[in-house]
Amino acid sequence: MFIIVDERDLVTNGYACRFGQEGIASTGFRPGQFRDWVASVGDGDMQAVEAFLIGDCPEREDIPRIIRRRSQAPVIAMNDAPSLEQTLGLFSAGVDDVVRKPVHVREILARVHAIRRRAETRPDCAIVGGIQVFFNGGDPIVNGETLSLPRRERRILEYLLVNRGRRLTKAQIFNAVYGLFDDDVEENVIESHISKLRKKLRARLGYDPIDSQRFLGYLLVTQPALQTQGNSLRAAG
Repeated sequence: MFIIVDERDLVTNGYACRFGQEGIASTGFRPGQFRDWVASVGDGDMQAVEAFLIGDCPEREDIPRIIRRRSQAPVIAMNDAPSLEQTLGLFSAGVDDVVRKPVHVREILARVHAIRRRAETRPDCAIVGGIQVFFNGGDPIVNGETLSLPRRERRILEYLLVNRGRRLTKAQIFNAVYGLFDDDVEENVIESHISKLRKKLRARLGYDPIDSQRFLGYLLVTQPALQTQGNSLRAAG
């Protein structure tokens, strides 16, 4: 989930559309709306935000300071024109990077990944069992062969792998894939995506790597032995 802050709806809507084309959930705020949202949003929803983009808005250097009180997610500022004074002020305010528009969303995603990699020592890919997931948008490799996945299923697999060892609720996965503000999509669509994903993974691996339990959520497992008799409680999907 990406948050875009800009006083121009044309900018926020444009970037939200382009992120959507890359399979990334996002939403845009005007500065006043953003301040109100940060002040009222719960910690769980705040943790679902992967990065913040700050465009043109009044008192722009206040925005990263507000973010840092609630989140350590990457903050990238977008300048309309080169300005050393603005750039230095933004870095002092707590942004992680400053780019000049126009900037492609793929470059923004690459910069966000680079920031996270430095902060978390995150590699370019991760391997769990026979599954290798890439964090640059590439398709995973399963049992030595590339598995082409629709962007939503690929996103779910990445999210499960990054959070391996943790059981994730349907709501958490939905927020990561569709964002916090998509009222046009029902949360139950996650069950359909996971059902399709697990069938493809099961065909390659010979076992189901996604353990699901009703009311508890989903967990990525690495070997059949971890599939317990609790599968009788498996959620639909």
